[in-house]
Amino acid sequence: MNNTAIDYADFAEYDRRQRGIERHLVAAFLGGLAVGLVGMLISGRGPGWVGHLYEPYVYLALTLAVGVSASGFGWALLTTFLAAVSMLVAALGGSAVRGDLAFDVIGGSAAGLNWTLALLVGLGLLAYVTRRNDGWGDLAAGAVGAALIADVVERATPGFIGSERSFWPVPAMVVGLLSVALVLLLRRNARARVRALALSAVFSGLFTVGLGAFVAGWIPLAV
Repeated sequence: MNNTAIDYADFAEYDRRQRGIERHLVAAFLGGLAVGLVGMLISGRGPGWVGHLYEPYVYLALTLAVGVSASGFGWALLTTFLAAVSMLVAALGGSAVRGDLAFDVIGGSAAGLNWTLALLVGLGLLAYVTRRNDGWGDLAAGAVGAALIADVVERATPGFIGSERSFWPVPAMVVGLLSVALVLLLRRNARARVRALALSAVFSGLFTVGLGAFVAGWIPLAV
């Protein structure tokens, strides 16, 4: 009888885990639809800084939340991809309702769309890895912060590829501070937070130097 009770308890735990995975999948899909639709509806309306803060940072925030709450690496890959695709579908649907059916509604171009989707899924996977309590978790948190900070530097610096004059100073400062806060939030103790912040600074600095060298023509790469 005792063995039977243990078996039933294990079965109940397995059932709860499966139901949690199902809820997570549905939440990722519905969250992506909501974020994509709202993003399209506010696109081109209101102050410019609203759009700068919403795209891509609200998209990134959703995939980070989906990735960090996944029950496994494979599920993180699936749910972040599902959330990213549902954002795209919702944005396309919203643009169709407004009479402007375009396939570059996210990222500004076809190449930008592909890059944004890859970035969304990649950051979702990194967010899942941040759950580790070791150096890999610190490295993942540092990479997440570096990706956000590097994007801010690129959009706020005149002459860079993705520079936008209206992005500086308020939107850039808000996103930069939130990026630092996110790195701190993803780690669980002071030592890990210091390591993650240091890695973010190193990674984003290397990216900025490389991007600057590319724009200056010191790195001859075909675009």
